[in-house]
Amino acid sequence: MNRGLVPGPARAAAGNGRPDSVLRVGIAGYGVVGKRRHHFIDQHPKLRVVAVCDRLFKGQGRFDNGVAFHTDYRQLLDERIDLLFVCLTNDIAPIVTIAGLDRGLHVFCEKPPGRDVADVRRVIECEGRHPSLKLKYGFNHRYHESIKDALRLVQSGELGAVVNIRGVYGKSRFISFGKHSDWRVKREVAGGGILLDQGIHMVDLIRLFGGEFGEIHSIVTNDFWKHDVEDNAYALMRSDRGVVAMLHSTATQWRHRFSLEITLAKGAITLGGILSGSKSYGAETMTVVWASDDDQGDPREQTTRYNADSSWAGEIADFVSAIVDGTPIRDGSSTDALRTMELVYGIYCADPAWRDRWGLVPPAKAPE
Repeated sequence: MNRGLVPGPARAAAGNGRPDSVLRVGIAGYGVVGKRRHHFIDQHPKLRVVAVCDRLFKGQGRFDNGVAFHTDYRQLLDERIDLLFVCLTNDIAPIVTIAGLDRGLHVFCEKPPGRDVADVRRVIECEGRHPSLKLKYGFNHRYHESIKDALRLVQSGELGAVVNIRGVYGKSRFISFGKHSDWRVKREVAGGGILLDQGIHMVDLIRLFGGEFGEIHSIVTNDFWKHDVEDNAYALMRSDRGVVAMLHSTATQWRHRFSLEITLAKGAITLGGILSGSKSYGAETMTVVWASDDDQGDPREQTTRYNADSSWAGEIADFVSAIVDGTPIRDGSSTDALRTMELVYGIYCADPAWRDRWGLVPPAKAPE
């Protein structure tokens, strides 16, 4: 795919702010994630996919349902669309996000927002030139019902302040969707490995529950799979409000695992499993513990099991509401993307051997 940008006048997205209008959607990148986004976009009454692009298409044309298809994102941007969904590799995603904003489009971009912090800052600089447009990033885990319930409980104050957090997110290898998906283990395309690809969700959730983390210690390795990106990242961090967090992001977790434990002054919340397309992370549950002075280490607890994944639809619905109502992006804003990427790169750079091996530069913290 050609990565050059095509300059042109920004065009106002048709129908913005009119609740009765249908917004026309283009999807850049039509692999597994792009098709899944298409499925949920079609379920929203105010959205209609009119064009997609993917470098693996054989030429241009239209599907039987009338959706146009192209091989180059620039051809997609020449279609009459209002919203752009970016589901591309990490190297090209920020370039196409910028191109979409400069064409006057609202943009939804999958995680990670780029290969490094500099990528995100370039996008934010462009976003600043287009204050009427909405930019949202796909930090999808925030929209899982277990996460939302846990956050409401923490924010209620019923269990007191957060004391510490332990997070493990892992799978048995780097996900491969076929012969064309080995880009995930190529540093020049992906920018990083399991931490940037999957662990970024856990990093984002640790920030969500624990605040911003400035003190970081880490070990980052690629000792098992021997790719030029990490297959394990271990981090010990302390936030500006004293919360201590431990993170293990791994591609050597033979039974796929998602676990987030939040200890609070008056109890604890454990989030186990996460509903996903692969169904390989087990049941999605939230266990709440209420500590008491006389529980002798065996307090009252309650477990809730979640049987449906509404995260994809909810994420898209929030994006549309922000566009139609003119409200700020609530979850997955460019600020969220920047802070989370800064923490990911803080973990990379806190391991001197990993930092020096790849010539990484610790990110300068953006002003609050």
